Amino acid sequence: MKVLQLCKKFPYPLKDGESIAVNSLSKALCDQGCDITLLAMNTTKHFFSETRTRPAALKHYENIYTVKVDNRVKPLDALINLFSPDSYHITRFISLAYKDKLAQLLRNNDYDVIQLETPYLAPYIPLIRQYTEVPIAMRAHNVEHEIWQRITENTSFFLKKWYLTHLTKKLKEYELAQLSYYDLLVAITQRDLNTFRSLGFKKQGIVTPIGLDMDQYLPDYSSYQQPLSVSFIGSLDWMPNQEGIKWFLEKVWPKANKKMPGVKLHVAGRNTPDWLLNIRNKDIKVHGEVPDATDFINQHSVMVVPLLSGSGMRAKILEGMALGKVVISTRLGLEGIPAKHRRQVLVADTPEEFIEQLHYCQQLPLEKLRQMGEDAQDFANKHYDSEVTVRALMKRYQELMVGAL
Repeated sequence: MKVLQLCKKFPYPLKDGESIAVNSLSKALCDQGCDITLLAMNTTKHFFSETRTRPAALKHYENIYTVKVDNRVKPLDALINLFSPDSYHITRFISLAYKDKLAQLLRNNDYDVIQLETPYLAPYIPLIRQYTEVPIAMRAHNVEHEIWQRITENTSFFLKKWYLTHLTKKLKEYELAQLSYYDLLVAITQRDLNTFRSLGFKKQGIVTPIGLDMDQYLPDYSSYQQPLSVSFIGSLDWMPNQEGIKWFLEKVWPKANKKMPGVKLHVAGRNTPDWLLNIRNKDIKVHGEVPDATDFINQHSVMVVPLLSGSGMRAKILEGMALGKVVISTRLGLEGIPAKHRRQVLVADTPEEFIEQLHYCQQLPLEKLRQMGEDAQDFANKHYDSEVTVRALMKRYQELMVGAL
């Protein structure tokens, strides 16, 4: 089976949820016998130097093509878009150069499935249909407009709230209008697929959770022999992550720090904003972007994921669990991960609940805290190994191919 995978960013380095989700699925498909060709936008925000050799983590791709795309938010364009029916979220990813390269690949190759990573690639469906009638699968990493609805709800400044409401409305209209053009909707969680169904999606859908190559995740349980250490890691140019850590630092950490003096909080992430880098607190260490996310996670026994907005599934939670760490997250953060409170994870939604669970970790005997981490690692192995999660999708692709003949 030959699969053409379209991405709105180059999926490397593997330091954010989207890159991990893209890479793990493509590798799993390759392991099942697929030839995968990647056509990725090489955006200003997530630029990957084309002079570098192909990373070993991407060796499963048969071919990799990139196209430079300037998708920066530009004030004048954003202003003009206020008077347009088009979604500014989407139009920033429309590129003539990307269209030209896609057309070239479709002219010169026969693919069995075209896989779009997120609806930001939907503008290219009319072009695809000019060249081929093979099945188009859209992998919905999130219900995109829901992320922005939740961010808008958590915004208090009136003008910003009004602007986000306007943007979100147009994004929702676009996202829903495209549903009828996909031959298969690949949702990350059952909850997301149900949401799309409730919003009018009537065609074929399947749930394919984010999977991990578990051989790449080796837990280091020595962190449980050290004083309690708390970590946060996530791409800090993704608004829900920045919103979550800001809330945690303002609403949770001061009281938690007072109740548990000496406990350290370690914060890491790509594109760390200046306000975070400039924090001066002896019990908070801001690392910025770290060379290896798994090494960073392994150094700390507890990981916090204070997400207040977002959708889909959190790859970083799965990584923390796969590395045998105790993860404290909101119910929203744990969407799609049916782990049990105080068995494989800890659940907290309010500042008081986060403080309670952090204190619980401090008071719990080390062997019991470690046992929760081991249970988390066992849970991730059983349910989120990419070799397991991809099988049903592979079968569905084969059925679509037969139907297209």
